[in-house]
Amino acid sequence: MRITPQRLAVGLVVLISVGFTVFPVITIARLGGTTGLVVLATCLPGFFVPFFLHLRAALRGAQPGGPGILLAVEAVAAYAPIPVLDAHLDYLGYWWSGTPTILLGSLLLRLRLPAALGCLVPMAAVQFALGWRYAAGGAHVQHAFYQVVTLLVTGFVIYGVTRLVVVSRELEQARIQLAEAAVLRERLRISRDLHDGLGSSLTTIALKGDLARRLVGRDPDAAGHELADLVQVARDAAQDVRQVARGYREMSLRQEVRRGAALLEASGIACQTNLADLELARAADEALAWAVREGVTNVVRHSRATTCSISTSRTAGAVRLELVNDGAPERGADGTGLTGLRERASGLGGSLLAERTDGGGFRLAMEVPA
Repeated sequence: MRITPQRLAVGLVVLISVGFTVFPVITIARLGGTTGLVVLATCLPGFFVPFFLHLRAALRGAQPGGPGILLAVEAVAAYAPIPVLDAHLDYLGYWWSGTPTILLGSLLLRLRLPAALGCLVPMAAVQFALGWRYAAGGAHVQHAFYQVVTLLVTGFVIYGVTRLVVVSRELEQARIQLAEAAVLRERLRISRDLHDGLGSSLTTIALKGDLARRLVGRDPDAAGHELADLVQVARDAAQDVRQVARGYREMSLRQEVRRGAALLEASGIACQTNLADLELARAADEALAWAVREGVTNVVRHSRATTCSISTSRTAGAVRLELVNDGAPERGADGTGLTGLRERASGLGGSLLAERTDGGGFRLAMEVPA
């Protein structure tokens, strides 16, 4: 049987409880006669049944504030037998006087902390008085303080062991949730990168394949050139997929601008580029490169643009990329790609703007910290 932290905690608490009661129970049963047997028969279950119910509730993560009747029954079973046993045989109640130290564990587990600490004061006073009464050889102060220390140590050990199990279980659940969240983030990353990366490549393959088909009868050399470009784009796309799977993507803004301009020109869209001479951090450079790739892909696939411009500039503490075309995208173009760009921009503390212009065109603008 696998020993779990919860079973270990219960075993430790049971060991403490048995250690405090086994010898007193034997002594009371031997010296208490009928009175002692009646006390044991009623108070042992009256004390330990509520105690273990409180322990089980605490181990299951129940919030403080359980049924007060159980605590009342446990408290009566902890204190009532002491005067009864003393009345039967002087000092016989001493053997039951250690039971209230276990009661403190229940109070700490099931009451809210201010209420539990409020109960601690009278309990400590009672234990001090019991220690004073049952002191042997005149060592009243020492024995009284020993009883108080025993109360504190036993009660807080029970509470601490139980809470440790609960916290360790909560940490384990949190670790599982973090692992699941990490898996989800990785899936989203792969989905986003595949969408952003392959969208442009597949669009280029489709365009070059269509152009090669139209040229194959008129200009075989030009068709062969387009087919060679198509093969290279396909190989680049396969490399992109491998890099996405490995979690490594190296993007360059200037490279993507050159690639996007070539794709636009091949699609019959005049492209003008104006890139400022900027030194960018790798993360910012990659984010802007993704924006160029997604923006160009949307222009080619979702608009009827004839011209497009790509520019960068420095603003106060930020770098701004603008991609403007004269043909607004069709309905439905602002989807997964733009959502992914917004996530990339916000992850760097930047922003993304996608809007229609007054002349019927479209502007995609991303700002990231410089």
